[in-house]
Amino acid sequence: MQSTERLEKFRQLVKNKYLIYNSLFLNLPDENTSYTGIYIPLLHKLSKEGYQKDAQPKEIIEDFLANHTDLRTEKEKFDLLFRVIKYIERQVVLFDSVEDAAFSSLKKQKIETLLQPRSEGYLDLVEHLKNFSVRVVFTAHPTQFYPNNVQGIMHELRNAVQADSITKIDNVLQQLAYTPFINREKPTPFDEAQSIIFYLRYVYYETLGKIYHQIGKATNLPPDFNPNLLEMGFWPGGDRDGNPFVTKETTFEVATQLRITIMKCYYNHLKVLMRKLTFRDVNEPLEKLKRKLYKQIFKKKTSLTSEEILKTLYLVKERVIDNYNSLNVDLIDDFIGRVHLFGNHFATLDIRQDSSVHNLAIEAIFKKEFDLDYNQLSDEDKLEYLTQKSLKINPDHYEGDLIVDTIENVYQIRDIQKLNGQRGLHRYIISNSESIFDVLHVYALFKYCGYDAEDILIDIVPLFETMDGMDNSENVMKSLYENQVYKAHLEKRNKEQHIMLGFSDGTKDGGYLKANWEIYRTKERLTSLSRQLGYQVVFFDGRGGPPARGGGKTHQFYAAQGNEIANEKIQLTIQGQTITSVFGTHEQATYNFEQLLLAGVKSKTRDSWKPNHKELMTDLAEKSYKKYISLKEHELFIPYLEEMTTLKYYGATNIGSRPTKRNQNSKLKLTDLRAIPFVGSWGLVRQNVPGYYGLGTALQAYEDKFEILEDLYAHSAFFRSLILNSIMSMKKSYFPLTSYMKHDKKYGGFWKNLREEYELTKRLVLKLTKQNELMENEELAKKSISMRESIVLPLLSIQQYALQKIQENDPNKEIYEKMVIRALFGNINASRNSA
Repeated sequence: MQSTERLEKFRQLVKNKYLIYNSLFLNLPDENTSYTGIYIPLLHKLSKEGYQKDAQPKEIIEDFLANHTDLRTEKEKFDLLFRVIKYIERQVVLFDSVEDAAFSSLKKQKIETLLQPRSEGYLDLVEHLKNFSVRVVFTAHPTQFYPNNVQGIMHELRNAVQADSITKIDNVLQQLAYTPFINREKPTPFDEAQSIIFYLRYVYYETLGKIYHQIGKATNLPPDFNPNLLEMGFWPGGDRDGNPFVTKETTFEVATQLRITIMKCYYNHLKVLMRKLTFRDVNEPLEKLKRKLYKQIFKKKTSLTSEEILKTLYLVKERVIDNYNSLNVDLIDDFIGRVHLFGNHFATLDIRQDSSVHNLAIEAIFKKEFDLDYNQLSDEDKLEYLTQKSLKINPDHYEGDLIVDTIENVYQIRDIQKLNGQRGLHRYIISNSESIFDVLHVYALFKYCGYDAEDILIDIVPLFETMDGMDNSENVMKSLYENQVYKAHLEKRNKEQHIMLGFSDGTKDGGYLKANWEIYRTKERLTSLSRQLGYQVVFFDGRGGPPARGGGKTHQFYAAQGNEIANEKIQLTIQGQTITSVFGTHEQATYNFEQLLLAGVKSKTRDSWKPNHKELMTDLAEKSYKKYISLKEHELFIPYLEEMTTLKYYGATNIGSRPTKRNQNSKLKLTDLRAIPFVGSWGLVRQNVPGYYGLGTALQAYEDKFEILEDLYAHSAFFRSLILNSIMSMKKSYFPLTSYMKHDKKYGGFWKNLREEYELTKRLVLKLTKQNELMENEELAKKSISMRESIVLPLLSIQQYALQKIQENDPNKEIYEKMVIRALFGNINASRNSA
């Protein structure tokens, strides 16, 4: 579709529809029957004009209340501001729904058109799809600011918009007006799991099943041609890192729910299929299978295996081919393909815990079982005990919730594998891995919990997420590959080593450019090492929503990786906002899964780097890192985050079970601070520092020989993807909102430093990309961002006004703090990938 045609469709299907339905919405009465909506265009106008004149949010809001309303009491003014927040939150929901409804008209699928025998590269694509794998791993990280009931309303609203049903839209908007956005209590880890399982059942079962079947049908491949082509991973209930509320019981409950849910999907699918297979010879086996599936829905411990289901389906297929002229056999193949894809497990549950917790468990075991102080042992002795000793420890003999849960969870992994199959749980991820012992501690835990070496059917996955961790990763993996015991373990795992790399914490630690380049080089080094020693390495990327956490144009990032990086499998995390905004509907999920499948093809045909380009990237990364470190180590860095942004209010939103920092009792340190509130807080004040800071300084070093950078940009898809992602971060920045901070006695200079680096980066990336404004070459995305930022501008004014009043220690500080928290929801939801 041509760019002008897409822009016209956006104008008709998104902008115009939003304006029409918004006019309905603005005229809805609220709970107090007052028409709050009439104030919103006025406050938007005052905000826009005020910031152009360098006005402060406090001045704008006070002018609005004093001169454009007839409110007199403080209570009346507070009530109005809270009602405006509430209305704008719901305007964001409306825009999300309208834009999502138009998705299939604006974005077209590609893979079907490529799967034509006469298409260029058809045979290569078929071979690629037979051996490739994409795994999207759903996490419970707290970035979803829409509660479940609002997500349900959005689903209804999307359908009503697609049907152009004004009556239904009006009804749903009224429902939306009265529906609360705030959870009174934090969700439990099981609640978080249930929320995502909803999408598995109602979006991904159908979407992935359909993609898989269409590919098989178009290529004349059998329904078991590649059961790993489209995989789903699952962290809620298994991810313990920094979340004390995830327990052994939670893990088992979530594993059970995943298994029961896929059985529900099979049961409902079978009922539909049986309406088309009304033949005498297949009725009995299908009825028998139907009864078995029904029983599985209500039993936690028994498990009908996917092999048994497939045995029946293949029998039915054979009889239909032999006796009924292959009538509707395509529908049977579709069902068979889904059972191959989803097995007993639906999604693979990962276990994750921080390396420090394993260290505590090992110390306790050594003290109790061996009467030794683990930390006093030499490395040689540690290796001996960790790889050669076998025990069957009793969790009841240990103290401390973390240690006991760690041991009990290792014991129950075997039980979960029996019920859900090995595909249902086969990875144990170790956060903050920095040495060989971080991996061997987990191996030893299995040996100490009664597992024989051949029974450890688990991929032990180091997660390298700091600059030091990545720098040392090659040494760690070399030591592991050469350790005879671990070598034997990998032999049983098909000589496949999974390694996770953390984009979020990497950016927090090293800055945008350095972190992304370090991850790229780490992948190159580990790929080379693994291939030399005869192992296949699988990289699993811990990515968030915004570019500063590895999000943004994800498929372009993977397409930019060449053959020097293992590219047989793409695995990445998605979470919260990304689940609903990028993979939340059948159309979105289909498009983005297909993009990832095609990215794997492109990466295999990617040209190698030009001479000196890698050296240039390394130099840019180091210059950027130096600038970022100077900011991170600034004495005002943490105080600025705490006092001038929304950081301290993140945890009060009750959107996730996990605390905002790892060590709850200590003073705030950057190392303890979670990447989500860190990156999100910069986004909420529209400064987006982690998405560009240091990049401008690095580019400036080459300004007198800019043609070198232009050559790099022209020939390196990887560098282009980094620049374009950073441009997206800057497009969502708006420094006039916080320009009042430049007058602050304590933080004025700090704010100016941020603004200067932003302006420098903006000037140079525009020069590099030959654009006159940010995202000039991405008109559709630019218009979407501009409309969203326009919608929330009054909300941003209110939030900044409240922050200013808090900084002044206003007598109504508690009310203003509630105002900041309430404004978080619409603010973050409007950005879609800000956290």
